[in-house]
Amino acid sequence: MGVQESYPIDVATIREDFPILDRKVGGDFTVPGEGDGDSLPLVYLDNAATTQTPKQVVDAIVEYYYGYNSNVHRGIHHLSQEASVAYENAHDRVAEFIGASGREEIVFTKNTTEAMNLVAYAWGLEELEPGDKVVLTEMEHHASLVTWQQIAKKTGASVEYIRVDEDGRLDMDHAADLIDEDTKMVSVVHISNTLGTVNPVSELADMAHEVGSYIFVDGAQSVPTRPVDVTDIDADFFAFSGHKMLGPTGIGVLYGKEEILEEMTPYLYGGEMIRRVTYDDSTWEDLPWKFEAGTPVIEQGIALHAAIDYLDEIGMENVQAHEERLAAYAYDRLAEFDDIEIYGPPGDERGGLVAFNLDGVHAHDLSSILNDHAVAVRAGDHCTQPLHDKLDIAASTRASFYVYNTYDEVDKLIEAVDDARTLFA
Repeated sequence: MGVQESYPIDVATIREDFPILDRKVGGDFTVPGEGDGDSLPLVYLDNAATTQTPKQVVDAIVEYYYGYNSNVHRGIHHLSQEASVAYENAHDRVAEFIGASGREEIVFTKNTTEAMNLVAYAWGLEELEPGDKVVLTEMEHHASLVTWQQIAKKTGASVEYIRVDEDGRLDMDHAADLIDEDTKMVSVVHISNTLGTVNPVSELADMAHEVGSYIFVDGAQSVPTRPVDVTDIDADFFAFSGHKMLGPTGIGVLYGKEEILEEMTPYLYGGEMIRRVTYDDSTWEDLPWKFEAGTPVIEQGIALHAAIDYLDEIGMENVQAHEERLAAYAYDRLAEFDDIEIYGPPGDERGGLVAFNLDGVHAHDLSSILNDHAVAVRAGDHCTQPLHDKLDIAASTRASFYVYNTYDEVDKLIEAVDDARTLFA
């Protein structure tokens, strides 16, 4: 296996909190819990898509449903008050976690994509017009690219893209050229979910603000994996999802500077987000509730609070160090093979994922072989089709790492890739 650095975290103890990691999988699909036959121990390396959920987060969900399940902000009875306090505390906890000034700047959505759409519709449709420009990057996730593309079509604004160089980094000279007086929004992914590139978002924020533009940072791959302070970055908007950071599916977070959110009009209307309604007009609730129409994501918010507590107990600096070491190790192991192409910066200059292709083998076929070895990875375009077109590839295989992964699991990945090489020789 070669020389390895010691783990910065207690991986063995952490793994005990994730019963799913004890599963055996492979071969034909079986109903969970109905026996695994001759299957193999699961090696879960698809964390950039969705992380697994620890017992502590599941316990928080169970405690809510068994102990104080009720709607929030709508009743004066005891259960409603308990649920309301827990839900509001979840906003406070998220604000603290990412360096926001308070709950007023934290809107719960169902995912990063909805957070992007909220800003695009509530701000973009109102503010953009012909002659205005939205600047993205060539490595944007579809959540950003498709959303702003469609808003531009509706408003007459244009969309331009900061080039990605041959090493998978942004061409910052090109960024400086594109971000000009016509630019009203810069929307940039913090860490590419395909290349692993960590983008200089603070520098891009400075460029945007110098010309009077806002900046929206897609933090879906950064908030779960490293310390993030939205105030230090000086982001106007920032979004991420709970299911990529040990939390449940169905919850995302939109951070927005309070003064900007105050000026924006909601794009979802109904209960919860209103202060006063007559037959002729309505007024909106205070932040953040004016953007959370209807019954909100109560259980998910409470569970996200628990997930953040879990990550903080590990320490986000340790989370970052652990997954970056695993990614660098995987990069180095894969780079030993002449017939493997790896995309993005070198192994010590990326987030905790590695996308690659084996010559002559489609990513879907490779993923199928890895599945036979019980190694779970992602194969496809990873919601970055234009980037894959630029790389002149149909798809890629992506292995991504998190707090419960080990060097041994990376070795199992390499063994499975080597087996695929033999099968397709």
